[in-house]
Amino acid sequence: MKTLFLDRDGTIIYDKDYLADPAGVELIPGARAALHEAQSRGYRLFLFTNQSGIGRGYYTLADVHACNRRMLELLDLGPELFTEICIAPEAHSEPEDSPRANQVFRKPSPRFILEMIAKYALAPEQCWMVGDRESDIEAGLRAGIHSVAVATGKYNLDEWRARLPAPATLHADLLGFVNSLAAHHTRDR
Repeated sequence: MKTLFLDRDGTIIYDKDYLADPAGVELIPGARAALHEAQSRGYRLFLFTNQSGIGRGYYTLADVHACNRRMLELLDLGPELFTEICIAPEAHSEPEDSPRANQVFRKPSPRFILEMIAKYALAPEQCWMVGDRESDIEAGLRAGIHSVAVATGKYNLDEWRARLPAPATLHADLLGFVNSLAAHHTRDR
């Protein structure tokens, strides 16, 4: 099944650094249209978000859930928009390969993606990881799926062009990427 793994902050909503208040949730222009279009094209959607503010003690898991509920309200595409949501609460103070690291799901770990591929019998060649940071792209590449950077968060298009690892692709925003999927599937037929 065609599947999108989506980062939250900087991809669907504006990244506000340690967002804990649902009142601060703002959709990035085009995000709702992109997710609606992806749904209409039969894509299964997963949310995969690093939330190191939990591990750092800045806010709680309940705060993240409240922000996610607000995001879903603003998207107005139904409460079951995402098949599953992975909230990685680990702080990133330790390198991933450190023996002291307590990073199980935190991107760039591909663990959530790999678990969902196995659980739902997804075909990796039909899966995309979409995000605004290197860790999002790396998670997708490590999982063996397509990785897509969007320039609506940490980096603009020029900054991404200077750092985008191959074979990841780049789009101005989530809607531009989703619109490109029609061409991608037309070529594959």
